[in-house]
Amino acid sequence: MKHSAILLVACPDRKGEVASIADFVYRHNGNILHADEHADEESGLFLMRVEFDPKDFALDLADFGKHFAPVAENFQMKWRLAQSSQRPRMIIFVSKYDHCLIDLLYRHQSGELACDIPLIISNHPDNQPLADFYKIPYAVVAITKDNKNQAEERIQALITEHTADVIVLARYMQILSNNFVNRYPQRIINIHHSFLPAFVGARPYHQAFERGVKLIGATSHYVTEVLDDGPIIEQDVVRVSHRDTVEDLIRRGRDLEKVVLSRAVRLHIESRVLVYGNKTVVF
Repeated sequence: MKHSAILLVACPDRKGEVASIADFVYRHNGNILHADEHADEESGLFLMRVEFDPKDFALDLADFGKHFAPVAENFQMKWRLAQSSQRPRMIIFVSKYDHCLIDLLYRHQSGELACDIPLIISNHPDNQPLADFYKIPYAVVAITKDNKNQAEERIQALITEHTADVIVLARYMQILSNNFVNRYPQRIINIHHSFLPAFVGARPYHQAFERGVKLIGATSHYVTEVLDDGPIIEQDVVRVSHRDTVEDLIRRGRDLEKVVLSRAVRLHIESRVLVYGNKTVVF
C-alpha cells in the first residue's frame, strides 16, 4: 500500500477553500493523489477529503497543524490529518451470532482491513474457538440485568488497556449506556437489519415475512445515544419474493449484514467518512 496523508476538512462553505488547500499542499511540495468535496446547501457546510503523497513534502507531518493553522483559521475549518500507514486498533464486540465476526476476521487476515485487532469482547463464550483460530485474545464479560454497570466498567477497563481507536459491534446484542457511547463519538460502528422503524422488537424477519416485504436490507452506522439512529455509513438491500421462507429471509439478511458491516469498517479505517449533523458524507 502506498503511503499517503489524508486531510479531512469541514467548514462553512466559502469561495477559495479548495484553492487554498491545494495551494498549501503545492507550496510544500506535496502531490495530491485524490481530492473529493461536497457542499451541503441546506446547512451551508463544505466538506473535503484530500489525499496526498508526503514523500517529498517539505514539512514534517507531525508539524502539519502548526503550518496549516492560518488556512484553517481563515476558513473556520475543523480538520484532522490521517496517514494510511497508521493502522488503527479495532476492538470487536460480539454475542452469539458469528457471521459478522467471521467476515471481519477473514478480511483482516487477508489484508483487506488495514487495522490491528488486539481484542474481542463478548458476553458469551461461544466464539472463543474462532478467536483462538485467529490468535486474537477473547474476553468474556457476562452481563445480567443486575450487573450492567459493573460489566461496563470492566469492558471500559479492557478498552483502555488495549487502547482501541474504533469499536465494532458485530451483532453485539447489548445496549450500551449513554455514558459509554459518549466516550467514543464517531468511533463505535454498529450493524442491524433495515426494517426499522417498521418492524420493531423481536423476530423482525418473521414480522417482515408476515407483511410480505419485497426488499430486505442492512444498515451500518455510528452509535449515538439514540438507539439505532446514528449517522449511517453504509447500507444495502436485496429483493425477495413470495417464494422466500422466513429462513430464506434470515439467511439473506445475515449475508447482507456481514458485507455491509465490513464495508463500513473499511470506509472508516480509510478515513473516508465525514459526519455532519446526523448525516455522513462518504468519499
